[in-house]
Amino acid sequence: MHLLAIDWAVFTEKLVLIIVVVSASLVIAMYSTYAERKIAAIIQDRRGPNRAGPFGILQPLADGLKLFFKEEIIPKFSSKFLFILGPSIAMLTAIMIGAVIPWGNKIHLFNRDISLQIADVNIGILYVFGIVSLGVYGIMIGGWASNNKFSLLGAMRAASQIISYELAMGISLIALLMLSGTLSLKTMVDQQMDHWWYIFKQPLGFLIFLVCAFAETNRTPFDLSEAENELIGGYHSEYSSMKLGFYLFAEYVNMFLSSAVMVTLFFGGYDIPFVNDHTLINTIGTNWMAVLQGGAFFIKIVCFLFLFMWVRWTIPRFRYDQLMNLGWKILLPLALFNMLVTGAIILLHQNNWHF
Repeated sequence: MHLLAIDWAVFTEKLVLIIVVVSASLVIAMYSTYAERKIAAIIQDRRGPNRAGPFGILQPLADGLKLFFKEEIIPKFSSKFLFILGPSIAMLTAIMIGAVIPWGNKIHLFNRDISLQIADVNIGILYVFGIVSLGVYGIMIGGWASNNKFSLLGAMRAASQIISYELAMGISLIALLMLSGTLSLKTMVDQQMDHWWYIFKQPLGFLIFLVCAFAETNRTPFDLSEAENELIGGYHSEYSSMKLGFYLFAEYVNMFLSSAVMVTLFFGGYDIPFVNDHTLINTIGTNWMAVLQGGAFFIKIVCFLFLFMWVRWTIPRFRYDQLMNLGWKILLPLALFNMLVTGAIILLHQNNWHF
């Protein structure tokens, strides 16, 4: 009975953590739309949303209600089941990435140490790549099921783009895995807390990963799958109401969780810079330390979200041939070069060779 009680306690902890992570991801995605419109307004020297609530702070709620109450339209000659399944897959896969991200170290409640990570699997990086690869099916299914040539063209563009940039992204991470010797995100964060952040050891790998992250999330200048001037909106041209909302929110959830992954891999995750975390825990306690670490993690994520938005309103969209040239002729060779150089340096270091 005692073992059964412990299992139920763990189940309750994980369920609460899942609810918190999913809710936070959706709320942050919702208010990222507000932040993006405000940042765009500042860059373009205008005000942005300022009617719904003070400073327009309720604008995301108004937009969400508008999507909920808009008419549901399903094209007559579409594949109805797949037409509904597409945005559902897009949103589900976007949210699932948060399951392996360590949002903090641990908290102590009810005489128990509770981990702030839903699942500490020892193949965390492979899990992230697997889920990211599944995300393209939401776009492909939605574009094909619409029975619209522009939607299908946008879906084909998205599939080609994601497959192309996943190669460079994966190879850029192999160099990081050589240094860390693990696939666990939690272990990588622990290593960075005790030593240098991996951004200082893998600057080229981070740059490649960052560019590929823009492509994987379909953000400008890589938003060729929904280029309005060519494809009338691309793969979601035929969508309305909350099915369209799922596609739009999935993009912002992907932005948020991609930023969290980059912070975890290259910027120490929840590590507080210039602070000895172990000493601070002894001073203020585990729970307050978890609050500070969560705050540091969130600040780093916000910096990346700002970068995503800043780039969107600064850099024009690529042509499709430029998109493919960048992925295959520049990023892929650079990722291979970075992997080989990293392997050579590790080999020299292990054999105590010096130049």
